[in-house]
Amino acid sequence: MVVLATAGAGYLYYEHLNGNIEKGQRSSGDSKARRAAPNAAGQTPLNILLIGSDSRNSDENVELGGARKDRGTPPRGDVQMLIHLAADRESASVVSIPRDTRVDIPKCTDPKSGRTYPPVNTIINASLARGGAGCTLATWENLTGVYIDHWMTIDFAGVVKMADAIGGVEVCVEQNVWDRPLPGVPGGSGLKLKAGRTKVQGEQALQWLRTRHAWGSDPLRARAQHMYMNSMIRTLKSQNVFTDTGRLTDLAEAATKSLHVSEEIGTVKKLYDLGAQLKTVPTDRITMTTLPTAADPEDANHLIPAGTDADRVWEMLRDDVPFDGKGGKPGAKKAEKDEKASRDPAAADGEIGVLVQNATRSGTLGPVSGRAGAITQSLVGKGFTKATADTSGALAEERTVVRYPSAELAGDAQRVAKSLGIPRSSVRRSTDVSGVTVVVGADWRTGTAYPKQPAPKAGDLPGDADALNGSDAGKCMNVYAPYRW
Repeated sequence: MVVLATAGAGYLYYEHLNGNIEKGQRSSGDSKARRAAPNAAGQTPLNILLIGSDSRNSDENVELGGARKDRGTPPRGDVQMLIHLAADRESASVVSIPRDTRVDIPKCTDPKSGRTYPPVNTIINASLARGGAGCTLATWENLTGVYIDHWMTIDFAGVVKMADAIGGVEVCVEQNVWDRPLPGVPGGSGLKLKAGRTKVQGEQALQWLRTRHAWGSDPLRARAQHMYMNSMIRTLKSQNVFTDTGRLTDLAEAATKSLHVSEEIGTVKKLYDLGAQLKTVPTDRITMTTLPTAADPEDANHLIPAGTDADRVWEMLRDDVPFDGKGGKPGAKKAEKDEKASRDPAAADGEIGVLVQNATRSGTLGPVSGRAGAITQSLVGKGFTKATADTSGALAEERTVVRYPSAELAGDAQRVAKSLGIPRSSVRRSTDVSGVTVVVGADWRTGTAYPKQPAPKAGDLPGDADALNGSDAGKCMNVYAPYRW
C-alpha cells in the first residue's frame, strides 16, 4: 500500500509539473534550414535557442521591469543565445546576439492570432513580437544556416524564480557598481554591488542579467550574462541536483513555472532528458561567445554582424567544430556524405532544366546584382542549354546550395553541382522547388566557379567573439566609470 500510494503521489506530481509547462509552435516563420548530417557514430548536434523576454504583461513583470507604459505591448527578445551541443556530446558552444543587431526577419505568422507579418530588415529583438519565439527561431535559422531543434523563453519573473531555486550564483565586479539613471541617461537595472565577489539571487540576479549601462555596451552585457551562466552551471554541478531529490524537485517546480518551451519538448520527461544530455558536458568544454558585430552604417545605435568574423562563427556551428580547440576532428564532418551519389544516372546536360537564383544578400552585405545571370551563362556555356535565371529578386542564403524536388532528379542536381564545383554536401532534396535549382549564396559573390571553402579548425574563433570558458571562475566585470560609487 505504501509503494502504491507513493507511486500514485509521484504520478500526480508528475502530471502537476506537466500542467505547469507552457508550450508553443517550434517555428512560425519561413526557413529552409536542414538538420546537420550525422557523424560516423550516427549522432547529430542539438541546438537550443534561449530567449529572454522583456514582457511586462503581468503585474509581477511590471514590478520587476518597470516601464508600466509598455503593459500589454508585444514582448521583445532582449536576450538571445544559441546553445549548441556537439554531436559527440563532449562540448557545448553558446553564441549570443546583441539585441540591437540588425538582421533579416522572415515572413512569420503568429500561431495564436493567425496574423501574418511580412519580412523586414530590423533589429533582432523585434522578431519575438512578429510571431512569437517561433519567428525568432526562423530568424536565427536563416541568419546562421543552422537547424535549431528547440526554443525556450523566460521572462523577468521566471528569472527571479529560477535564481531563487538555484540558491544564488556568484558574480564579480572589479569596482563598486550602481546601475542607475544619470543626467541624460534614463533607466538602469538598479544593480548595486561592492567590488569583488557576491552571490546574487532573486531580483538581484535579474538586475545583473539586465545591466547594460554600467558595463558600457550591449555586447558587454552579453559577457556579464555568460559569466552568470557559467557560474550557474558550476553551481548546479556542485549541488549534484540530478541525484538530490529535494533540489531536483525545487528546480523542477521553478523551471516548469518559468519556462515557455517549444511543443516537442513540452513534458517533464523530455526536459529532464534534455538536461541529462547537457549535464554530461564538462565545464571546461563549454565556450560562451558573442557574435562579432560592427557599427551599423544606417543607425549609430544599432549593430550589424561583422562580415567574415560572423560567418566563421556560423560555419563552425554548421560544421559542428568545437569552439574551445580541445576537440579533434569536427563531430559531424561527414557532411560530404550528406547526399549519397544517386543511382539514377543524370540526363544529358542539354536536357536538364536548371533555375538559378541570386541569394547573395546577407545580414551584413547587400545582394550582388547579376549573379543569377552570370551563373546561368556559365551553365549554358557548359552545355546546360535549358538553364534560366530567376528574375524575381534577390534572396538571402549564407551558403550556396543546389536543391531538387524528387528522387528522380537527384542525379541531375548532382551533375549540375559538379559542373560548377559545388560539393555534393550542398545538394539537397527540398519540397520548396519544382526542379533543379541553383541558389547562389552569400559565400559566392564573384566568379563562375564555386570557391573552395577552407574547413574551420577547432578553436578557430575570431578574436572579437569574446570567448569565455565555462571553468574560468576568475573573471570579473569592469565597471564603466560613471556607474562606479
